[in-house]
Amino acid sequence: MFDHVKFGVSDYEASKAFFLKALEPLGVAVVSEGPPTYGVELSSDGRVSLCLYQTEEKPAHLHVAFTAETRQQVEAFYRAALEAGGNDNGAPGLRPHYHANYYAAFVIGPDGHNIEAVCHESEA
Repeated sequence: MFDHVKFGVSDYEASKAFFLKALEPLGVAVVSEGPPTYGVELSSDGRVSLCLYQTEEKPAHLHVAFTAETRQQVEAFYRAALEAGGNDNGAPGLRPHYHANYYAAFVIGPDGHNIEAVCHESEA
């Protein structure tokens, strides 16, 4: 749905490491990178990207949801994100109050952002 999302982080190296590990199961990797104040661009398809940059500003917390093709990717994201230092904000599972096949997991990243992976497909 978006072209790119760019937001500031308080510890560039920690946030870059967190997002690379947490989003690796979704096929996300570095597309380009400049100095920390410019940041890093991460993408799985080269069309839509997440960009992080070093800043001292204190932005409001953000909620970013990444598309997963399978429920197994959601589960792999959740494990990888916790291993990368994220905090649980909702284990993998169905969220039928959104819709019948909304399968998601949520973690809190290094700057308090709510990071989600979601699969909208049925289990089959």
